[in-house]
Amino acid sequence: MSSFDEKAVLDTLEKVSKSVVNINTVKLISRMLYQAIPVEGMGSGTIIDSKGQILTNNHVVGGAEKITVTLWNGEMLEGKIVGACSVHDTAIVKVNKPELPAAELGDSEKLRVGQRVYAIGNPFGLTGGPTVTSGVISATKRTIESQRGLIENLVQTDAAINPGNSGGPLLDLEGKVVAINTAIIPYAQGIGFAIPINTAKQCTSDMIREGIAARPWLGIVGLSLSSEISRFYNLPLEHGVLVTKVTDGSPAQHAGMIMGDIILKMDRVDIDSIEDLLGEIHRRKVGDEIRITVFRRGFQQYFDVTLSAMA
Repeated sequence: MSSFDEKAVLDTLEKVSKSVVNINTVKLISRMLYQAIPVEGMGSGTIIDSKGQILTNNHVVGGAEKITVTLWNGEMLEGKIVGACSVHDTAIVKVNKPELPAAELGDSEKLRVGQRVYAIGNPFGLTGGPTVTSGVISATKRTIESQRGLIENLVQTDAAINPGNSGGPLLDLEGKVVAINTAIIPYAQGIGFAIPINTAKQCTSDMIREGIAARPWLGIVGLSLSSEISRFYNLPLEHGVLVTKVTDGSPAQHAGMIMGDIILKMDRVDIDSIEDLLGEIHRRKVGDEIRITVFRRGFQQYFDVTLSAMA
């Protein structure tokens, strides 16, 4: 990269950094003897419109009793959650201040492996501006199990993402937000994950319209089968989704599904991968009844499942 190109990128990062905020939260955690202890947390957020809407991670602000937003110039504002979507770990926080510098949102469908990106965060609201780390897009469409459940269609990057940067933007060379960083993955060492901005855009529309976006939930962790995986585990099928975990209290457990089931169909739709399954679930609504066809111990079985809302 020439010095001219580098200067242009640095100028762009400096401009976008004014759209990145620090988010400080206070949550009440129940302890022994029913005592509530206030616990502080922090993360980052991205201003997405001039009217004060800030996109961040749900795990940063979810359950907060108090939210304080610190702007790039050190100004502190009270924030209020106006919408959240736990399935995609996104939330919208609103502050009462007009004419804020909004970041430009890009198109995550155009991301390519090897593309250079920059992660920006404002973990402490310190003078001198937000932190910046650089890296490349390592992979797309990752499905990861976090402490809060399965998160699909993530962008993987080697740009450093720490808990304080969680909720901040992942930028391309033009300074457009292509993903929202998340530090929700407990075992991520030397790799980072981010929610594609196209997913966040859809969630944002739902959250602004509905507030807390209710997403249907099945409650399983699964593995897409292939010929190699089937040979390794000595399985009789080479397609479908192998259930590796069923969450306690989930719709799948209530219906009778167990670890080791191989999901073949949802209603009349063939399921060949975990992406197929998640895609079909997210086309449904909370309360819908679906029929899951599984292969278990040499036989096909059917389970009628009523999808519930993911908390």
